[in-house]
Formats: sequence, structure tokens, C-alpha cells
Amino acid sequence: MKIFGSSGVRGVANEELTPAFVGRVAMAAGSVFGEGRDGRTRVALGRDTRATGRMFADAAASGLASVGCDVDRVGVLPTPALQAYAEREGIAGLMVTASHNPPEYNGVKLVGRDGVELAREGLERVEDRLLAERFATVPWDETGTSRRVEGADRTYIDEVLAAVDGDRIASADLTVALDPGHGAGALTSPTLFRELGCRVVTVNGQPDGHFPGRDPEPIERNLGDLRRLVRATGADLGIAHDGDADRAIFVDEYGDHVEGDAALAALAAAELTAGDTTVSAVNVSQRLVDVVNAAGADLELTPIGSTNIITRIRALQRAGVTVPVAGEGNGGVLFPDYRLARDGAYTAARFCELLADRSASGLAADHSGYHNVRVNLAYDDDAEREALIAAAEATARESDAGLDTTDGHRLDYGDAWVLVRPSGTEPVVRVYAEARTEERARRLADEMHDALLAAA
Repeated sequence: MKIFGSSGVRGVANEELTPAFVGRVAMAAGSVFGEGRDGRTRVALGRDTRATGRMFADAAASGLASVGCDVDRVGVLPTPALQAYAEREGIAGLMVTASHNPPEYNGVKLVGRDGVELAREGLERVEDRLLAERFATVPWDETGTSRRVEGADRTYIDEVLAAVDGDRIASADLTVALDPGHGAGALTSPTLFRELGCRVVTVNGQPDGHFPGRDPEPIERNLGDLRRLVRATGADLGIAHDGDADRAIFVDEYGDHVEGDAALAALAAAELTAGDTTVSAVNVSQRLVDVVNAAGADLELTPIGSTNIITRIRALQRAGVTVPVAGEGNGGVLFPDYRLARDGAYTAARFCELLADRSASGLAADHSGYHNVRVNLAYDDDAEREALIAAAEATARESDAGLDTTDGHRLDYGDAWVLVRPSGTEPVVRVYAEARTEERARRLADEMHDALLAAA
């Protein structure tokens, strides 16, 4: 796909991503949503807290109306709440969000009538219409209407409450420290965890599209405020979201960062049984591999990105395969029996269920012993990007390690691995490495980084 990356389309607002372009994306999406349908087509439209969100939502609403779609404007809410609304109403959805990207970015995610992000096939149909400018525009007296819908966030909270073991969480008598990062989760997660019986303290808890407290990506270096809050309040768990709250990253009761791969492994260990299958991306940690092997389950790998994982899960489900849990180590976890969507609040609540028997630090320790490093190489144009990719391929071919080219180039050394691939959402080539020691992981990442830089 030329336009849609691993998680939708994103770019710097008013530079790479303009209102005119978002309007055309909406026209293409609305044209596809209306294919083969009699009568009016309704589309849910939501956004996260980004400063440019209203501008792009207005552009999207106009584009949808121009192809005859009636628009349900559900306002500012997490992406999983928009997905829940779409599933409940049986309508497609368009979410204006750049998820974890920096404040200057924005983007668009597309959701089907089942509340699931469009799979690759659906995105390709939208992209074909967009590139060909083949929009199903209607006469002036058939253009769509727009209405504001209240309460979608509250209904989403109620659905999560009903889907988790609230009694188990309440019995654990937890203090939870929340860092929504000024994103859409600020409007839902504090309420959810209070109603689950937790004492809740927050930092960066006011919605603010400039993200003054921290960058939207909930990675370790951005969570100093949360770690300090956990220590100061004696919280049992710290929870951090990205901008649209479809991810959750944790801090243990000592204020120490819990690796996302360790959290995914802990959640998977509680779900997987013999004969099950889980799905993850090609940068999967050995932690999950260990859990899969211990359970007698199977693991399938996809290119990085929720769209690819969801596409594979749906294919497995159609084949009758049981997939109780899936996801990536970035905090994006899916529980397909609940909803085929990444949901940061639901994931965090499921993690809280585990705290009834074990501390967060204990859960992390159960899946420790590996160290991860990630390095980014920025590029300025397509020529530089292609040079870096060519250098990665040459370096990989010269290595005596096992090579996997599912997405980029992954070199497996048995006791460690390194992966290099271009980002689907930012102008960078990423280098990932994992090993039993931080020193070895850092060395593998640095060697690949230096080889790419020298070759390019």
C-alpha cells in the first residue's frame, strides 16, 4: 500500500497531512463504505485530543457528506471507544488520530461495521479510489447530514466494566497511578478504574493536544512522572496510555518500568492453553516464545502493525483456530473474544486481574532475562530511505545468522536477534535488538546502526 501504513495514514499536520487530503481520504472511505448498500450510509467520526483534531474532523465530515454519508460525530474519545460505538451501531468509523506520534502529527484510522480496523483488503480498496480520485459524489440535495452524539465514552466504560472481573479487581484493593499523557484516555480511564474499586491518582491527566507533560508515546524515557507518582503514593501499579489510548504500558509497585514484552507474556500466560494460537509481529520477544512453548500453543508472526496482526487473526478465526490473545510488546494487546481491537483500558484492567494473586514486579520477574534496545535512523527523502534499506539487505545477506524477511530483515543468532525495518508511521528506519544481556543487545543494535550509516 502506498498511502496507508501499518496503522493508518499519518503525517505532520498542515505539511504532509492537510485538511484537503483528509477530505479526500474521507471521500474515498465513504465511497467504499457505501458500496452495494441501499439507502443512506452512516459513519461514526471521532478524534483524540490533538490540537489539529477538530480541523481534520471537520474536513473528514465534509468529505463523508459529499459522498452521501450521514456522520455521527462522537467527539473526543479513545480509538477503542469509537470502535465499540461502530460495532454497536453496525456502522463504519473514521478516527482522527496519530496515536503515539509527536504532537505535530495527526492521521486517520478506518474502522469497519464490525468495529474492527479495516484489514489490508479494505484499505487497498480505499487507497485505489483515493489514488484514482474515483469518489462516489452525490448531487447537492443528496449530501449527508451531521449530528453530534453524546455518551459514547460512557457506554464504552460500561462495556469494559461488564467484560472484566470487577469483583476480583476490587478484592485486590489496588491503588492505581494513571498517566493518560493528556490524550483521549484522560476522559475514560480514571472513571473506569475508580468504578472498578481502585484508588486512582493521576498525572498528565488533563486533555491537552499540545501534550505539555510528556510525548504521547508511552515508552520508558517518557514515563518519569508516572514512576515518581507510583513511588510517592505507594501505588500497586502505574498505567500509561498513548494519545488514543489503544495501548497500555505498566510501571510496577517500586516505580520500575515493566517491559511491554514482559506484560504481553504475562497476559498471554494467563490465557493460552494447548492447541491455542497467538499472533504477534516479527519483532516478537523471546518472552512470548517461551510462554507459547510452555503452554503447548502456536505462534504466528506478521509484519509489524495492528492492521497486519488483525488481518491474520481474522484468517485464523475463519479457519476455526482459537486465538485468545495476541499483540505486540508496545502495549498494543488484543483479546479477540472481547473485541478484535487494541484497547489500552481493557488491557490494563485484565492486568489488574492478575494483581489479585501476584505483584506487578513479580509478574515482570516471571518473564525477565531479556534486554531490548531500539535505535532509529532518520532519513530526509525517498532516496535516502532506499539507501538505508539496501544497506540493511546487504548486511543481512552477509551475516551467518538465520534470516527472516517477513517485515524488514531479522537476524536470529539463537541467543539473540536484531531486526531492521522502515517505520510505517514516521520517516525513520528502526533497528531492534534483544539479548540475554543489555550489553549484547546494545552491541547488536549499534553494529547494525553503524553498518547502515556507513553503507548509506
